[in-house]
Amino acid sequence: MTNPFEDERGEYVVLCNDEGEYSLWPAFREVPPGWNLTGPRGLRQACLEWIDEHWTDMRPLSLIRSMNSSTASS
Repeated sequence: MTNPFEDERGEYVVLCNDEGEYSLWPAFREVPPGWNLTGPRGLRQACLEWIDEHWTDMRPLSLIRSMNSSTASS
């Protein structure tokens, strides 16, 4: 049996959470709490390419905000 998270022929969706973190998720599985559909639905490689193109800053949004407020108060 193929791992549903690594099936190159499987259908996936792209999810995003409140911290701006992305995840590849098998399309047949229910979206987990705290995550929202955000990108394409399609083959694994196409979804991974979309994530690579759109997730350019790996820092969580809370860290970005904290760092921005620290530099603004300096």
